[in-house]
Amino acid sequence: MRERRYSSTSPEHLAAALFDVAAQAGLEGASVREVAKRAGVSIGAVQHHFSTKDEMFAFALRSLVDKLLARLAEVDQGGNPARGLFSALSQLLPLDETRSREAHVMAGFAVRAATSPSLAEIRRTTLFTIRTRLSAVLIGMGVHEAETRAALLLATVDGLALDAIGSPGLYPPEYLEHALDVQIAMVLHGAEVVPAPSSIELAS
Repeated sequence: MRERRYSSTSPEHLAAALFDVAAQAGLEGASVREVAKRAGVSIGAVQHHFSTKDEMFAFALRSLVDKLLARLAEVDQGGNPARGLFSALSQLLPLDETRSREAHVMAGFAVRAATSPSLAEIRRTTLFTIRTRLSAVLIGMGVHEAETRAALLLATVDGLALDAIGSPGLYPPEYLEHALDVQIAMVLHGAEVVPAPSSIELAS
């Protein structure tokens, strides 16, 4: 009887509702009550699928990570690994409304992961997966210390994304793209080789 009662509610639907709440009000605002309200279901329906709030958060984070990793896997290098790196890493920057919402939610999960072992493990696995993929591209290009340089690229993108969602006026999309271009060039060729000077400057 209970299965039939909540048969129209899926974990995926609830995860999407949680994402919408977190993107607008922060992860701290994604209570079971708010998620249920956004999903148009009862609190009991949420509790039927997730026995704890952390369990709900873990499922939502995995869903978001799966979406991001799928986009990264679809990036076509087009015979140019450097452009492939740019296309892949730019998926993690808040360059449009969709990626901005994702960056906000991912930042919230990163903070909560500090006190949640389940979220911390998902983040660890995700970062390792992305770093490994970046390393493979760099190894294929013959780049020295590929894994370390992959870690630096990923850390750069994480830092830019965090700063951009906190101070969007200082980091418009054009600046983020330019900064990523420069960092990729530095990783591939060294600090002495960077893209041509750009008119992009930090907003005052």
